[in-house]
Amino acid sequence: MTYRRAAIPALIGGLLLTALLWWAGSSADALQLPGSGGTLGTGAVAELQRWLTPWAYDPPVFLDSGAQASGYVPDTSGGDHRDHYGGLYTTGLQIRYGAVLVAFVLGALLLVRRLPPVRGRTTAAFLALWAWGAVAGTLALAVSAPWMIASMGHGSYRLLPQLANVIAGGRQLPVAVSLVAAGATVLVARITAGGAGPLPRTDVPVRAARLAATAGTAVIALSVVVLSYQRVAAALQEFSPDGGLLSEPGDLLRQWLLLGAWDGPAGGPLGDWLLYRASDVLLLAVVWWALSRLPGLLTRVTLPAMAVGAVCVTVLGLLAAQLLRIAVVQAGPQQDLLYSTAGIGNGIPAALTCGLVAGAVATTVLRLSLRGAPDPAA
Repeated sequence: MTYRRAAIPALIGGLLLTALLWWAGSSADALQLPGSGGTLGTGAVAELQRWLTPWAYDPPVFLDSGAQASGYVPDTSGGDHRDHYGGLYTTGLQIRYGAVLVAFVLGALLLVRRLPPVRGRTTAAFLALWAWGAVAGTLALAVSAPWMIASMGHGSYRLLPQLANVIAGGRQLPVAVSLVAAGATVLVARITAGGAGPLPRTDVPVRAARLAATAGTAVIALSVVVLSYQRVAAALQEFSPDGGLLSEPGDLLRQWLLLGAWDGPAGGPLGDWLLYRASDVLLLAVVWWALSRLPGLLTRVTLPAMAVGAVCVTVLGLLAAQLLRIAVVQAGPQQDLLYSTAGIGNGIPAALTCGLVAGAVATTVLRLSLRGAPDPAA
């Protein structure tokens, strides 16, 4: 599929994703209405606020120059510059929405072109676009974070921990609304692909595909098994250069490198420990299975397509592991659905980092294993 044909569904999906995030963020004020707690429950209202507030377009109440509320740090000279900080907040939100649109369109453009939803690839394309929508939300949060931090009036204080905190907020909403955006993108892509001619799959030997998948999964396992081990994670947390804006990078390093967290049974029930570890096994199994099939689904195996595909695969494995953990470990009669899903979307920054590396490694191994063999069909 040409870029011209792929651009239409990618743009429509990006606009829909942005519009849904804006609509959901604009609905955050409704949770403040009298009776919302009685109707939905105080716990559900609090959880929904955590979902929606990072995408709410209205500035926080403490940035209202006429309000007396906590959260605003006044200027050292005693002046009240909340109008200025409110402008920074609005600019940050504009950058956030613009970034989510650009990030989704660029990724969807590549995915729709190399993984068109035809010839048995519809489900794979839908899942990849869903995962990429969640990644686009994370990228938007990261890009807009400096403006959001500056709008609080204390941007130079513990900058890196603040960056990690801003990026961690609002991760659940893109995961949810990306389902709709992915479905719309696939639907439009199937229409635009109608006259695109044959879109063949790449002919990749099974052994080469499995070898590449094993190499890529090893990168993910490095994060899940080694870096996520409690002692290693603690060492990352404690690492800090001396002073300056780059001090205390531990939270940010863990956010972008760790796909989980684990330790030994430590005297607890072995069965519970194994249940928690089952989610890690599921993550690695999903990554290996999907990576082994990915080269054969692409119209052409390229480094960008494999890298973005590996990111989507890692996000899907992460979400599958989190859903398993919710269903088997966290679910219970005392926990409502929203509370149980509070951890959805955790680890997406690390999935982006590790997925890009895994995709590059898998592509390299695949090309080396195919060296001397007939070129696969483009």
